[in-house]
Amino acid sequence: MTKTSVSFDSVGLTLAGDLYIPDAPAGGPLPAIVVGHPGGGVKEQTAGLYARKLSEKGFVTLAFDAAYQGESGGEPRGLEDPAHRVEDLKAAVSFLTGRPEVEADRIGELGICAGGGYALAAAASDPRVQAVATVSAADLARHFKHGGDGTQDPAVFRQLLDAASRARTSEARGETVTPLHLIPDTEAEARAHGGEYGAEGWEYYRTARGHHPRQADFFVWPSIDKLAIFDAFTALPLLADRPALLLAGTRAVTAWMSIEAYRMIQGPKELHWIDGASHTDLYDKPRYVDPAVARLAGFFGTHL
Repeated sequence: MTKTSVSFDSVGLTLAGDLYIPDAPAGGPLPAIVVGHPGGGVKEQTAGLYARKLSEKGFVTLAFDAAYQGESGGEPRGLEDPAHRVEDLKAAVSFLTGRPEVEADRIGELGICAGGGYALAAAASDPRVQAVATVSAADLARHFKHGGDGTQDPAVFRQLLDAASRARTSEARGETVTPLHLIPDTEAEARAHGGEYGAEGWEYYRTARGHHPRQADFFVWPSIDKLAIFDAFTALPLLADRPALLLAGTRAVTAWMSIEAYRMIQGPKELHWIDGASHTDLYDKPRYVDPAVARLAGFFGTHL
C-alpha cells in the first residue's frame, strides 16, 4: 500500500487528503472508497486507519480533512458547516473519478461518527456513489440537539443557539469571542458531562491513543445555527436501490442514530452489530476494528 498526499477543490476551497493505493498489481483501474472523518477529527486519525486497512484489502481509498479544519483551507478555522461537509464528500468523489487508478463507476463512501451521517446524506444525493457504509454513525445535528444517547433536554440546544446568536452580535461589535470547546480538559469533566461516552471521547482525543495536533478542539459559534437547520437523514429514500451497510457497537450509546437511519433507508440495507464495542472502540481498537474492516471489505467487494 502506498500513501500519497493529495489536494482537490471543494466549492472554491482546497482540501487536503491522503490517497491510499494497493501495492499489488491490479491489471486495471480499481474500485475506490471515500472515507469521512468524525466531527472534529482529521484524516490522520480513525479515517486514515480505515482507509489504510481497506486499501490493504484491494481498494483505492481517500481520507481527507473537511473544509475549515485540519490541513484543508477555509476561514474561520473550526467551522463545522454540514452542507459544506456534504459537498466535501462529493468533491472527493469527483477527484477520484479523474484518477487513473480508479474505475469511475465503482466508487463508494464510508463515514465514521459524524462522517457517517454526512456520508449518508452525500451518497443519497449523489448517484455516482454505488454503495455507502458507516461506522458508529452520528448525525451531528441530532447529536447536538438530542445528545449522544438521544435523551438530552431540548433546553440544552436552545441555550447553545442563544450563545451562538450572542456571539454573532459580539463579533459584529468587534469583540473577541471564545469558541465552543469540544472536549473537556480533564477526564473527570468529560465523565461528568457525558458519562462513559464522554470519558471515552476524552481518552481518544486527549491522550496519546488518538490525539493529533491538527484535530479541531473547538467549533466557532456559527457552526451551531448551521447544525440547527440540518438533517443528515432527510434524503435517505433517494438511495433507492443502492446498498447501505451500517456498523454499530452493541455498547454504543449512539446506536439509536444508526437504527433511525436504517429505518429510513428504503433500499438494500444491513445494520451489522459489532459485539461488545462502544462508539469510540470502533475508532481504533483492533479487536473491534478488524471485524468491522472485514465486514466492510466484503460489502464493498460485493457492491463495487
